[in-house]
Amino acid sequence: MWKSYTLALSLALSAPSLMAAPLAPEITTSQIQPAFAALAQRADSLAHRTTTHCLSDPAQMTQAYHDAFDAWIAASHWRFGPTETNTRGFSLAFWPDNRGKTPNAVRALLAKATPETLKPANFADQSVAAKGFYALDFLLFDVDLQGKVPSQNRCDLAQAITHDIARIAAILNTEWQHEFASLMTAPSARYATAAEATQELFKALTTGLQLNDDLRLGRPLGTFDRPRPKRAEAYRSERSLRHLMVSLENLHLLALALAVEAPEVRSTLDRQFYRVISRAARLDDPTLAGVSDPQKRLRIEAVKQGIQDLRSTVATQLGPHLGVSAGFNSLDGD
Repeated sequence: MWKSYTLALSLALSAPSLMAAPLAPEITTSQIQPAFAALAQRADSLAHRTTTHCLSDPAQMTQAYHDAFDAWIAASHWRFGPTETNTRGFSLAFWPDNRGKTPNAVRALLAKATPETLKPANFADQSVAAKGFYALDFLLFDVDLQGKVPSQNRCDLAQAITHDIARIAAILNTEWQHEFASLMTAPSARYATAAEATQELFKALTTGLQLNDDLRLGRPLGTFDRPRPKRAEAYRSERSLRHLMVSLENLHLLALALAVEAPEVRSTLDRQFYRVISRAARLDDPTLAGVSDPQKRLRIEAVKQGIQDLRSTVATQLGPHLGVSAGFNSLDGD
């Protein structure tokens, strides 16, 4: 069983309101920096265990994979600043993959990669489709691949992928602990005012909720007549529901921190998050395969509706309180 990666709800969410003091410093130190520190530590452990245990004790590598992937999902809504630079976010997480580029890229590397290709300096230049957690997910858990590719070949590529994940995670952590944190916590060329930094955090919340609504649930739900269970995120490793849960739990923390000076809004958001997370936990459907079953589908749709209710509260109550709006994000064009 995977170790749960969620920050405890007892974290101190005591940042003062925007009118009294900026919200960004508290959220940066209590949520963002710990998330990227955990990602770096778990990614490093994944790379180490892949090198030492891929052939001899693959269960240890698999556990490290789940731990590191949990850490990425917990940090993944912070898709600005260091994560945007040099396609780092996509290099860790190329998803959704609408055209099957990741399976094609992984198969191509397995067929013709050389030791030189897999060296860290060279592998860093590979396509984002061949790198990151989703490439590793396909490599480790695709049943057809397991039956056709020798374990040694798969392990060689797994080592290249995990060392690249660790490299990127270490860069993200370093930049968040130092340079970019200072940009978030004091007026800077990036964020001239506290309101601009708050808007960035608010956008992280709205985009994270939208991703869960439109992609994590919307893609596998498809339509009633044509559900698409194989579009569920990381279904091969049975992580689809897990990703939804980890994301919602961490967005819950962010929402409470942003609403700290609006008690009624905070109470509403807390109640709505608790309801939707509880509903998701009761699904007991790791791959969201229930989208193809009429009764189970209704329960998944109820979770989706709960997320839409959250999005409405955030847009109509939290945003006006903060004096910000989400603006455009990359999902809006999908």
